[in-house]
Amino acid sequence: MNLISNILYWISTGLLVPVIVLLIYFFIRALILIGAFFSQYMIERKTAVLLQEKITNAHPTQILENIEALPDSGTALINKYLKDVASAKGNEARMQLIVSEYEMAAEKNIAGSKILTKMGPILGLMGTLIPMGPALVGLATGDIASMAYNMQVAFATTVVGLVVSAIGFVTQQARERWATRNLVVLDYVVQSLSEAK
Repeated sequence: MNLISNILYWISTGLLVPVIVLLIYFFIRALILIGAFFSQYMIERKTAVLLQEKITNAHPTQILENIEALPDSGTALINKYLKDVASAKGNEARMQLIVSEYEMAAEKNIAGSKILTKMGPILGLMGTLIPMGPALVGLATGDIASMAYNMQVAFATTVVGLVVSAIGFVTQQARERWATRNLVVLDYVVQSLSEAK
């Protein structure tokens, strides 16, 4: 039994360095995500206004020409799919396929935030629990310096993991909201073009 306990202890302590490296990697990804998210936020804000006036408030007969007037470069993902739907007018199956492709592209856009939301707490908790073993050993042997160092590592990994998760959660919520709004507009366009046919 002692041998099994020692093996488990060696495995868990051996995982500390990979966990810390992964936490640093995800923290850097979270910082990069903040920059990309801010850029996407500015684009989505402009796109929401554009879609409101050119698509949802427009007469169904004007939707096609308004879609053609949408800008191509430096814009939200939805513009490309709206143009694809417009070019597939009359082909129901193709329009439904384009809507499904948009859903997959939106899900891919959200995936980075989801990974951070889930991996932050997992790695943070692992980084908290792994140093607790050596910290308790240090406490038992009277090595207060070792215990203090291990507790410092435990608290630091918890905080970094929670920061990573918070960034992932906030960006995930906003991206899901944008994707849902754009999907509603895309469905509306498909329905309008189908009825016009």
